[in-house]
Amino acid sequence: MALIADPDEDLVRRVGQGDPAAIQAMVARKLPRMLALAQRMLGDAAEAEDVAQEVMLRAWKQAPRWTPGQARFDTWLHRVGLNLCYDRLRRRREVTTATPPDQADTGPAPDRGLLAADVGARVDAALTRLPDRQREAIVLCHYQELTNIEAAALMAVSVEALESLLSRGRRALRLALADIRPGAEGA
Repeated sequence: MALIADPDEDLVRRVGQGDPAAIQAMVARKLPRMLALAQRMLGDAAEAEDVAQEVMLRAWKQAPRWTPGQARFDTWLHRVGLNLCYDRLRRRREVTTATPPDQADTGPAPDRGLLAADVGARVDAALTRLPDRQREAIVLCHYQELTNIEAAALMAVSVEALESLLSRGRRALRLALADIRPGAEGA
């Protein structure tokens, strides 16, 4: 089996040795991406923060035992993040409530980009209505900016299967958002 080059290898080694600067560097480098991944998968900022923090905690705990060359650390982080998101999505399906919880308005101020906020909210809503695997493919490739090969490996599917998921997901998003003008702000 060929060894996989990992740009985070030195950082993970230093984190495993307890280097405070390395821990700060890892959090600064990886937390925003994990937060974005969880936000896109869950559609809930508070849950996304919890998931991202748990991913960082697990990375810190795993670093001393990390074996370089078997997989990229970033790929492992994404898998952990996705698994935590799926755990929460499964729990959501199991719990039903009579009334939705109150949520703070996280959109921009009323005088700034109402149309962009509406478009963004519509895209997020359409994304959450996609089947889990299609949403996962879209989030990994478009929002997390992984290559098709990286995303396919992370999802444990062939590149062709990933491309099929992407195609079906994009088609569903186009249909759901067909009434948005292509030139609209934020589109």
